[in-house]
Amino acid sequence: MGSAIEMIGAAADRNPDGVALRTNGAQLTYRELISRVDSLADEMADVGVDRDVPVGICLERSFDYVIALLAASRAGGAFMPLDPGWPAERLRFVLDDARAPVLVTSSSHRVQLTDARWTVLSPEAKTWPQRNRRSRPRGLVDPTNLAYIIYTSGSTGKPKGVEITHANLLSLISWHQEAFGVTAGERASCVAGLGFDAAVWEIWPYLSVGASVSLPDETVRTSSEALRQWLIDEKINIAFVPTPLAERMIAAPWPRDTVLRILLTGGDTLHIPPIAGLPFAVVNNYGPTECTVVATSGVVEPTDENASMPSLGRAIMGAQIHILNEHAQPVCPGEVGEIYIGGTGVGRGYRGRPELTAERFVADPFAPHDGQARLYRTGDLGRFLPDGQIAFLGRQDNQVKIRGHRVELEEISAALDHHPLIAQSAVVLCGAEPEMRLVAYVVARSHATPDARELRDFLASRIPEHMQPSTFVGVLSLPLSASGKLDRAALPPPTAANTLLDAEYTPPSSVVEDKLAAIVAELLRLDHVGVEDNFFLLGGHSLLGTQLVLRARDTFGADVTLRDLFQAQTVAKLAAKIEQRIVERLEQMSDEEATTLLAG
Repeated sequence: MGSAIEMIGAAADRNPDGVALRTNGAQLTYRELISRVDSLADEMADVGVDRDVPVGICLERSFDYVIALLAASRAGGAFMPLDPGWPAERLRFVLDDARAPVLVTSSSHRVQLTDARWTVLSPEAKTWPQRNRRSRPRGLVDPTNLAYIIYTSGSTGKPKGVEITHANLLSLISWHQEAFGVTAGERASCVAGLGFDAAVWEIWPYLSVGASVSLPDETVRTSSEALRQWLIDEKINIAFVPTPLAERMIAAPWPRDTVLRILLTGGDTLHIPPIAGLPFAVVNNYGPTECTVVATSGVVEPTDENASMPSLGRAIMGAQIHILNEHAQPVCPGEVGEIYIGGTGVGRGYRGRPELTAERFVADPFAPHDGQARLYRTGDLGRFLPDGQIAFLGRQDNQVKIRGHRVELEEISAALDHHPLIAQSAVVLCGAEPEMRLVAYVVARSHATPDARELRDFLASRIPEHMQPSTFVGVLSLPLSASGKLDRAALPPPTAANTLLDAEYTPPSSVVEDKLAAIVAELLRLDHVGVEDNFFLLGGHSLLGTQLVLRARDTFGADVTLRDLFQAQTVAKLAAKIEQRIVERLEQMSDEEATTLLAG
């Protein structure tokens, strides 16, 4: 078959009364689904939708949303999901950038998105006529025509549209159905953000074989506890769950009679393996939007808590993975390099961005063909493991440099996630030199949140000193973007209320200790510092240490040095050195000079 929509039509012919979609107790049969799809596809065709014409779809998670996706494909066009949660400015930018002449949206968004530049269609309050799909043939496309366009964040701050062809989509569907044994009796879920390409993966492989797809409420899909119960109650067999939610779900026990057999996850780095005894397989998946959702996949087995974080698995059917150095040459086995992806999933490129397309989609020197094959440069770092699986080692552009050291934030987070009381964590770089610091955000597994000293001690044996976070912030959950990925920009700033401190706080007992503790707290941006707290373990370093020494000299008039700080390290010990220097200086002064110094 030439397209996925033809496969869905064939599935409807085989079982027209089978349930295609479910939500909130309502259901839609394949007969009803195809009838509504054809009706909307006719409207789209009447306003000019044809091959490679993008159709913007801005709808909430509903039957209408799925109908609009299928109708755009049925009319021969390319569906373009737009998350209704995006600001109107972003929605308008995407529609303009894609040159989409048609928009399908609801009445709640119609006013803000009505514009002479595109025709607005609405699937609401419509009397759906029963149509004979064969009376008006639509969707006759070539494999090279566009199936969909997904917009992702761009490094310049402006979203960029990724173009995926029908051949790309069919490759994903074929692999998925074969790899996971998908049949018409399956009940799957659609959980991912609607502007995220994983939502494509959750719909097309199942409807094209005649299976059923269930759509949860927004309040359900964003809560690991509520989603877990919904999957059980809805008797879902296969589900995709974004990584941050999946990490909490695979760490919890499930009823033995759970019918879920496969839990797919991806979209972010999976830091922990599942607990032993889960009644379903956990499959970690990796792939950029530019390569049709998934490029590697692998079952994650339960392991001991000290094992490294789960791998990305192996290349899926039709994909090739290369790990190359800065000269685009293969690295030696076990060495780190950039992940390049080739094969049938590599998309057409970026819409209207030929220069960016040429930069990221490069000729495949390893393909034994006529030079038309391409590789996608992911910007991700990885290495091949001895068993052929791939270890993910962070982003090239997320690699940070702090005080002369290059640091992978994911490595710190992975180490933190092995703490028995930590369910999830994220690490960010805050500030600028010389006050640059690493801040770790942690979600506790229970109400027993570890204190800062316990976390520092735990990390001390796992990561180098220069990778130690200076601040630990306790949060109830990590914020997620619309695509289900960690939203680092939405993490709260460290405050006196959310910063984790040491359990044992020893207050200052002298004037020098009190003033010195205040200086240290200000430099490290802490609410207060105990006299037994270690300056360097709190996040201090030589540059901040220089500032501390200068302020101490100004405050106490004592000849304290950076060497003194390295030797003393705690407020109490450094205060003792300062007091000693003050005494030594007083002994060399006249009574009048000493009186003046003490008065100051």
